[in-house]
Amino acid sequence: MKQTITEKIFSAHVGKNVKAGDIIDCEIDMIIGNDITTPISIKAFEDVGATKLAKPDNFSIVMDHFIPAKDIASANQAKISRDFAYKHNLKLFFDEKDMGIEHALLPEKGLVVPGDVIIGADSHTCTHGALGAFSTGMGSTDLAYAMVTGKNWFKVPEAIKVILNGKPGKHIYGKDIILEVIRILGVDGALYKTLEFTGDTIQYLGMDDRFSLCNMAIEAGAKNGIIAADDITKEFLKDKTLRDEPEYFYSDSDANYSQTIEIDVSSMSPVIAYPHLPSNGKYIEQAVSDDIKIDQVFIGSCTNGRLEDLRIAAKILKGKKVAKKTRMIITPATNKIALQAQKEGLTDIFCEAGAVFSNPTCGACLGGYMGILGKDEKCVSTTNRNFVGRMGDRSSKIYLANSAVAAASAVAGKIIDPRDL
Repeated sequence: MKQTITEKIFSAHVGKNVKAGDIIDCEIDMIIGNDITTPISIKAFEDVGATKLAKPDNFSIVMDHFIPAKDIASANQAKISRDFAYKHNLKLFFDEKDMGIEHALLPEKGLVVPGDVIIGADSHTCTHGALGAFSTGMGSTDLAYAMVTGKNWFKVPEAIKVILNGKPGKHIYGKDIILEVIRILGVDGALYKTLEFTGDTIQYLGMDDRFSLCNMAIEAGAKNGIIAADDITKEFLKDKTLRDEPEYFYSDSDANYSQTIEIDVSSMSPVIAYPHLPSNGKYIEQAVSDDIKIDQVFIGSCTNGRLEDLRIAAKILKGKKVAKKTRMIITPATNKIALQAQKEGLTDIFCEAGAVFSNPTCGACLGGYMGILGKDEKCVSTTNRNFVGRMGDRSSKIYLANSAVAAASAVAGKIIDPRDL
């Protein structure tokens, strides 16, 4: 039976060969909650009379969306998760003392590994597919079911094979590639399907780029994004104390795919997603021609708040100033990234340029705090969504871009091509 990597991961977990379309009951390796979604899961868990987690060492709560609390409501929301974590002596509870955005923090700590089945009550849980794992977002009550049973049910998804060819040019990153994929497919073109990223381009993409690719699979409607593990994956894992022994799965050469997409990455320009959909992709040349003046730049989130993003931005910002009428906010994805940025002198570069360097948090990405947009304001953001009102006032506009475009545009006060600097 010829299988995709996703079919093989599920087969290993249920103890028999499965194919796309099968309904399965599957053991979960890692369950992930956060300060927004977990309180709903906790209520459902307690409402059914559950008193013990089925797999306490495979359940993590990461406080990341409104931490430190922005108001009384968010403080009380966070308290529900804290009380639950302390009551159950939860080992994998990450709060202000060891904080980070969940989809950056867990890979950093070796808590998600190749071959896993991972679920989280956050749509961007698909990020972890970059490690060669099946990882997907679910609802809070689905999470509660897994908290009680250690399992969940799935329909094994069909797969779309995305073949990426060629070496990326200057300032072409994982963000540009996934925005191009979403531009081609649309926001529902991969509905309940796997986006499997393959091709010779993968060898040129570090883990930060791969996390970005898989992170935004959901923006095309995909159930999961996935990249088979290789030497780059293994290098990323080797200095970590892993939660479990990795299992490496690879698609058969003649596996069945519902669709195949090929992209020549070597000829790409940076891609900008115009308001108000991630699928509204335009090439940087059009954005420059449109002369889009901006009020704010945000570099951060589970998509592009990683160390390589900060390095890219710092290289562009060094010795320059953020434009007079433009604000810039830089939010590292984890404390470890923030500390490394400080050691490398990146934080000094940001602050000297006139940017705000914040604590790790989701913050401005979902319009939570740390960068809310006002009426009619325009923002270049390295985040994953640009829906109406996503980062603030419903009249505001968000342009999704890579970190180089964001940094260059902060200096210019309008969207520019970083390749011209």
